[in-house]
Formats: sequence, structure tokens, C-alpha cells
Amino acid sequence: MKRLGLVAGCLLVGTVVGAFFFHTEGFVPPLSKLFGLDSHAEVAHSAKEGATQSAKHEHGHAHESENHSAEPAGADKEGGEHKETEQLAMAAEQIDRSKIAVSSAQSGLLSKRLRVPGSIIPDRNRVGRVPSKVVGTVVELRKGLGDPVSAGEVIAVLDSREVADANSEFIAALVNFGLQETLYQREKTLWEKQVSSEQRLLKAEATYREALVRRDVAKQKLSALGVSEAAISKLADNGQVATGLERYEIKAPIGGRIVEQFVDIGTPMGGEGQAHELYAIADLSKVWVELTVSPQDLPQIEEGQRISIEGSSGPHGTIIFTSPVLNQETRSARVIASIDNTDGVWRPGSFVTADIAVSEAKADLVIPKSALQTIEGATRVFVRTPEGFEARRVTIGTDDGDAVEVISGLETGEQIAIANTFLLKAELGKSEAEHAH
Repeated sequence: MKRLGLVAGCLLVGTVVGAFFFHTEGFVPPLSKLFGLDSHAEVAHSAKEGATQSAKHEHGHAHESENHSAEPAGADKEGGEHKETEQLAMAAEQIDRSKIAVSSAQSGLLSKRLRVPGSIIPDRNRVGRVPSKVVGTVVELRKGLGDPVSAGEVIAVLDSREVADANSEFIAALVNFGLQETLYQREKTLWEKQVSSEQRLLKAEATYREALVRRDVAKQKLSALGVSEAAISKLADNGQVATGLERYEIKAPIGGRIVEQFVDIGTPMGGEGQAHELYAIADLSKVWVELTVSPQDLPQIEEGQRISIEGSSGPHGTIIFTSPVLNQETRSARVIASIDNTDGVWRPGSFVTADIAVSEAKADLVIPKSALQTIEGATRVFVRTPEGFEARRVTIGTDDGDAVEVISGLETGEQIAIANTFLLKAELGKSEAEHAH
């Protein structure tokens, strides 16, 4: 028991002394080295420093990321601002090939418009019928349906007994007139020489004047049948040659196109129950637009006002007639406008929508709406330059549907693209995309 108590006491004293020296600074390094505590502390310290550096590194990356994010935002903001002009290089050959029309910016008129329906009809002053003034038979048709003709051109030939009789009568009257004129001059000479009596002179003079009247009546009869002065003169010169007297030439009263053909070769003409017209000719270089206007809008309509046809880039027409009477069925007024149709676009019978310029106001700078393009939300026009075009930002004002007023961004006289400008917009976008890459 004494030994067991001694051992326990020694262990207790050793434990106390060990604990005391363990917590003493001078003894820590040897014990740390002895038991490997230094390596554990270094590992912990390194881990702590690594965590600190990692935190700093992450903070630095975060700060750099913020800087990078801020820079594109600023760049986008700067790039998002609309440039006033953008250059587009394009050769003259490419411009011509793309059919890009160019015109100068000028002052003009902006109109308040009234839209009404209508239809195309022939100009009544440019429609001609080709009648037969004599009874006869068609022996020759020199023109057919759709052929162009000129005013005064021979387009058909008839055989007519009526014409043959008239020609024969004129030739006989002409021959008789020549004879009676000779006899009168002879009697006049004899009377002056006191060889013949005055009674014979007066009788010869009466016969001569009667022959003169007969000649003139026969000539007027030919003229009434439509025989020209040239043909009558030719007949007078060759009166002794009595051939082809039945031939009757029919000429076109106006120039234009044959739109109707009513006869064939051998068709009898001019008699009761027979055809009386050979052709219908129309000159469609100008046509009429018959408009239907309601009574409420009629006070705004005046003769001389300009009209334009929806969907057409052609020239404007002019109102030439406003009916004072309303249609009993539709209770609308008939308004007639004349428009140019040189290119033959408008065909009679077509339904159209017309814009009538009921009022007009002058503007300092007016351009067609077709010249405008919207690029990145800005309205631009393409101004011609020596290298191609310049997409310039403009400010627009009043718009009448066909043209717009330019308030700023463009000067009078500058050349701008007015047709196919969407091709220029596409080319500009393509060049910007290639530049970005």
C-alpha cells in the first residue's frame, strides 16, 4: 500500500510539473520540436495566410470584374448615341445598276388630301369612230385590231357605185365647164370685134356660168362623201382617164390605236340594216378618271385641283369637270379628272383610289417620302457624295402622304436618293457588320 501511494504521489507531482513547464514560453519551442507542434502551427498559419490572400485575390477579381462590366456599359452608351452622318462608299456603276434615282431637294407644296374612289375611262375628246359615208362593199382592210394609226392615214378601201357616179358627174361637169368657158371667150372676142351680136354673147355667158355651177356642185358632192381635196385635184388633172372611179378610201379621223373592228372583207356598208362603222380608234395617251364624291365632300372640290392615283408614281392629274347634278341612284356627284397616260399604265375600266389636293401650303424644303429610311430609330436620308452616299440624320415636319417637310439636316439643292433607298440601308448595315468583325 505504501508503494502504491508513493507511485500515485509521484505521478501527481510529475503531472503538475509537466503542466507548469508546458505553459512556459521558454519551454514551448523544445517541446514543440519534440512533439511536432511547430509544423501544425505553420500549417495553420499558412492556411490562414492562404485564406487571406485568396480573399484579397477574389476581391481583386471582383473589383476588376466590376471595372470590366462598367467599361462595356460606358461603351454601349457611347455607341448607342446616334451619329449625325454615316458614310457609304458606292461606285457610280453600282448606283446605276441598282436603279437608285437621285434628285435635288427643293421647296414645294404640301397638300391636305381627300381620298375618293374612281374608275378609268377614255378621254371622250380622244376617241374616234370610222364611219362609211357611202354605200359600198369592203374590199381592203389595211389595219387590224390593236394596230396604231395616224390621223389621215388610209385604213380601208370600199367599192362604191355611189362614189363612181359622183366621180363621173364631176368629170362630166369639169369637161362641160371647159367647153363652155372656151365658147364664152370666143363669143366675147367676136362681140368685141362687132362680128357677133350681143344676144349670142349673153347666151354663151349664161351657159358658161351654168357649167361653172355644175362643176362646183359636183365637187362639193365629192367633198361631202369624204373625198379629199388632193384626190379631187388628182381627178381633175386626170379626168380623161376614167378608171378606178368606184374606189373609195377611208382615212383615220384621229391618231391612236384601233380598239374595235366591226367589219371584214366583203362586208356591205351603208345600206339599211348594214354596218355603218368600220373601226373605233382611241388615243389613250391621256385618260379620264371618273370620281365619285359624296355631297358632304363636294364643297371642297374645285375644277383645277390636282389629284394623284394611289400606288402610282406617275404625274398628277387635274380636275376638269364637276357635275352640278347628283346621281339619282347613288346620291353622289360625278367629278372628272384628266391624267397623263403616255406609258399606257392606266387601262379604261380599271378601279382606282384618288387623292384630291383640297388645300396646299408652301414649304421651304420638301422631299418624297420614299427618300426616308429609319436607321437605329433615327430618320435619315442618303445624300449623294463623290464616294457614294452619306446617311444623314434629318428632322421632318408636315407629312401629306406623298412628301414631307424637312426642318433640319438638309440644305436646298443637295442631291439625295429618292428611289430604292432600302438598298442603301441594306448596304449600310452590311458594311457596319463587316467593320464590327
